[in-house]
Amino acid sequence: MRVMGVDPGLTRCGLGAVEGRPGAPLSLLSVGVVRTPPDDDIGSRLVVIEAEIERWLDEIRPDAVAVERVFAQHNVRTVMGTAQASAVAIVCAARRGLPVALHTPSEVKAAITGNGNADKKQVGTMVTRLLRLDAMPRPADAADALALAICHVWRGGVQHRLADALARARSGGAGTTGTGGTGGSGRTGRPGEVAAGRQDRGGSTR
Repeated sequence: MRVMGVDPGLTRCGLGAVEGRPGAPLSLLSVGVVRTPPDDDIGSRLVVIEAEIERWLDEIRPDAVAVERVFAQHNVRTVMGTAQASAVAIVCAARRGLPVALHTPSEVKAAITGNGNADKKQVGTMVTRLLRLDAMPRPADAADALALAICHVWRGGVQHRLADALARARSGGAGTTGTGGTGGSGRTGRPGEVAAGRQDRGGSTR
């Protein structure tokens, strides 16, 4: 399964893509952050985020998109911007017919570290270890996007196998065509990033 994770935000929107399956080593495909100037109007900022997400989808060609589920916080202005960026990601994926999964921060932290209350450093450390990187992805938004993608590979892969088994049972054991893994055949897109460096598997910033 090839999954693109989106850590939504207006000023910084984290993007990350991984490939793998439950119980096997994961591979980093690409990671980066889309940045927009806080002084720009909301429409222009969302257009920039949409364009970059679309470019990633073109180059990564994921099987699914995982987006952080937005929760209300004390800062209403911040959560509104996060929700708007999240909606853009969901629409971009839905327009292509891609399944979209929403994972809460606690779900992601628990999946990655075993602790639903882990801090960003702990999440970044585990992401670095799981993807065998030389350095932790920066900023934290980038690491969070990868954590979302990893979480969905593990959880989504299990859900896909259960759905596939149920489909076979309903059809009397007839073979079904899976939609989860593509094995990365021929897809080596590694998109860049708006206004920030991108890290490849070696951990070096480009």
